[in-house]
Amino acid sequence: MYPINRSSSFIFFLALIFCSGVLSPVAASADDNSFSNGQTVYVPIYSHIYSGVKARPFDLAATLSIRNTNLKSPITITTVKYYDSEGKLVKDYLEAPLSLGALATIRYIIAENERAGGSGANFIVIWRSDKPVNTPVIEGVMIGTHSGQGISFVSRGQVIAEDR
Repeated sequence: MYPINRSSSFIFFLALIFCSGVLSPVAASADDNSFSNGQTVYVPIYSHIYSGVKARPFDLAATLSIRNTNLKSPITITTVKYYDSEGKLVKDYLEAPLSLGALATIRYIIAENERAGGSGANFIVIWRSDKPVNTPVIEGVMIGTHSGQGISFVSRGQVIAEDR
């Protein structure tokens, strides 16, 4: 029997995360199109994760990406708020509603050295439209590199309230 070293275990863990993200069916088919006049979306964000036997923090940079999937219609982003692991507001990113044009994308970045959110941080995004439109793609993209090792993954937004 061969002993398993920590480096091999970590690489296996990263490969498992990568494969589960790459091989899972995340793209919507034409039959799955959903239309809405607006939604409140919860997006998990990880400013760090824990690794190793001693559960050491592994700092991550995070990007919140909001993508308008409409070919012709804009949507209005009314709220982009960042909360920490205890549910306390860390930052409100919008002072006024923001129009996001057809096929446009906006992003908000949490720096790798920003640890205020914690491992259970999240964004709440609220968007609206005057008419039913394709729902936007709202997701968090996390990435970090340390000592020659890297990790990256995506967390999809979860609709928690619908405005039809």
